[in-house]
Amino acid sequence: MIHFDHVSVVYEDAPQPALPTVDAHLPEGELCLLIGASGSGKSTLLGTVSGLVPHFTGGTLHGRVTVGGRDTRTHKPRELADLVGTVGQDPLAHFVTDTVEDELAYGMESLGLPAATMRRRVEETLDLLGLNDLRDRPIASLSGGQQQRVAIGSVLTPHPEVLVLDEPTSALDPPAAEEVLAVIQRLVHDLGTTVLMAEHRLERVVQYADQVLLLSPDGTARLGDPAAMLAVSPVRPPVTELGDLAGWDPLPLSVRDARRRAHGLRERLATRVPGAGATPVAAPAPPTSADAASPSAPAVPPGPAVRPASAVSPDDSAPPLAETSRLGLVRGRVTALHDVSLRIRAGETVALMGRNGAGKSTLLNTLVGMHRPTSGRVTVEGRVPHRTRPAELLRHAGLVPQEPRDLLYADTVARECRSADADAGADPGTCRALVSRLLPGIPGTAHPRDLSEGQRLALALAIILTARPPLLLLDEPTRGLDYAAKARLVALLRELADQGHALVLATHDVELVAEIAHRVVILAQGETVADGPTHEVITSSPAYAPQVSKILAPQPWLTVAQVREAL
Repeated sequence: MIHFDHVSVVYEDAPQPALPTVDAHLPEGELCLLIGASGSGKSTLLGTVSGLVPHFTGGTLHGRVTVGGRDTRTHKPRELADLVGTVGQDPLAHFVTDTVEDELAYGMESLGLPAATMRRRVEETLDLLGLNDLRDRPIASLSGGQQQRVAIGSVLTPHPEVLVLDEPTSALDPPAAEEVLAVIQRLVHDLGTTVLMAEHRLERVVQYADQVLLLSPDGTARLGDPAAMLAVSPVRPPVTELGDLAGWDPLPLSVRDARRRAHGLRERLATRVPGAGATPVAAPAPPTSADAASPSAPAVPPGPAVRPASAVSPDDSAPPLAETSRLGLVRGRVTALHDVSLRIRAGETVALMGRNGAGKSTLLNTLVGMHRPTSGRVTVEGRVPHRTRPAELLRHAGLVPQEPRDLLYADTVARECRSADADAGADPGTCRALVSRLLPGIPGTAHPRDLSEGQRLALALAIILTARPPLLLLDEPTRGLDYAAKARLVALLRELADQGHALVLATHDVELVAEIAHRVVILAQGETVADGPTHEVITSSPAYAPQVSKILAPQPWLTVAQVREAL
């Protein structure tokens, strides 16, 4: 269905091709997962399938891409619209209409489908993606994850033969991501749809892939069996990393595969606990009958608390750096937050989790004064955010938003960095050094709009960190980041926490939470439904448990790093 014949892309004045030479054939009715490090050319390759590259982006396309027999060099995107459906990293750039239902119908209207067909397909898609309750909502009022589902739905309604998806689950909570992936599987298996998908959160998708197309750092592209490709890939999900550590061959792709082989590993770890290194400890006593009957009993065996690898734990007796008390916020007819009380102390890393639209981003925005509370109070280092000038508040609290472009205004990375240094009163080069630490290799002459989603995030994060605010708020901080970039981010955030900064992360990335969070707060419909130590909260729900926890349960391991240290 999709043929890449010696395909590469070169942009004017670029020091090297944006894409390694790709030779591959993707047959009809298969799901091919495209993997590679941030900036390796995944989005560029996806663009060649839809015709956006080079017709919209410019540059020179070498070689030939054919989709269903159509050459994308001679067929512009509008001439491929009935054949190829595309969802990019940024759903806002995808929308044409104002409401959910109109957006789902727009693509079919453009193709001139009968009204009865459009109505039926809209209803089917609303049900498939769990969007029925949102059908009349303005798109601008939706959360980032809800917008992502609408964007996917809008390309499903015309029933394309090929789906091109760039980070389709990056902004979705775990249950919503599973729903979307189930729909994609159904399209592949039942309707014979061909899917080419790029996704950094491999733990969610790799088990569904028929083939993996790997863009390697050495400038080569390889297509093959998922397990074989992951064995040589620089980016791998925790389940595969754990399999490599345990010496399993072939490497597992799913939690189910790993659990079947994990008996020996569980035996080796049975007398150890996270944080105890290789020193055996006495096995924990079995819970009493009273403990077993108690609904509040912890979901992990008794023993030392599982903590992130931060050298300094927050002082629970210290006064809070930021605090909300019975916070309520009503926007229009929607109660976005209700009775939220939260204390955040210096050195503490708090993860906000919950379904899309639960109020996570709204809470972060309220902490930096973007929303005026309807009831209750908010303070950050004794200041009321919405009554404090933004320039002054930045010295106390900084927000990296879900859309990094909201912070980017200059025409080069170097100018963004110089401006950030000047605004923060920092030494020249401070911001640039942070960018290089998070994602090495970003040229100073690059325009921010030409960066990948992960690279833009690294730049926005560096801009906020340049001011070194005591309270750092991050909204979906790993969206678009590969595992190596995420590891660098984790190291930096741990360092900040050790220095006394308070971190609050709104995220759906359960693996990040397992790595770094001291505490997890789960929101639902604007209310706090759980607030406690990370190991207790995330392992009590299958939706939020990390892969290592699922594989090695009931033992209290959360990350591959903990297992590696113990072994």
